[in-house]
Amino acid sequence: MNGLNTLAWAFDPWTYLLVGFVALLLFGKRLPEVGRSLGRGIAEFKRGLRDVQDEMLREDQERDDAKPKLRSPESGGAEASEKRLPNEESAEGRRRDQEGEAG
Repeated sequence: MNGLNTLAWAFDPWTYLLVGFVALLLFGKRLPEVGRSLGRGIAEFKRGLRDVQDEMLREDQERDDAKPKLRSPESGGAEASEKRLPNEESAEGRRRDQEGEAG
């Protein structure tokens, strides 16, 4: 709560008038020129941020495009359903061996 009281002066209209008056005294006739250059600087900064974001998105898309696509089981047809994973084959083989030894 104390921090809000400290910053309360920043939103006072008299503070804005005081800052404007000091700026007018310091910059005088050059105030429109200073404001213009400040606006250009902000616009350039925003443009640079946008370029960086676009580049990052483009790199992410290129990385996603380079990844191999997995096929769904439906697109593989009957061949995909008949194929077994290596672990399944070895587990079934061990089961047969154990049954053969026991019988």
